[in-house]
Amino acid sequence: MDAGSDRAELATLRAQIDELVTRVTAVAQSYDDAADSAVADDLYAAERSLINARRLVDRATGRLDA
Repeated sequence: MDAGSDRAELATLRAQIDELVTRVTAVAQSYDDAADSAVADDLYAAERSLINARRLVDRATGRLDA
């Protein structure tokens, strides 16, 4: 395995996750005051899952560096 190329791939994935978090949060916020708050609730749950995914990618990257 090539840890250098894996680190690069994980960095790309992390950047994509960051972008998804931003986009999902923006849509969720647009539903904050809507009559159907279930949409916002679901999107905030997706946001939390993406943040957890980012944390796990960071941890995996750290293990490559260890």
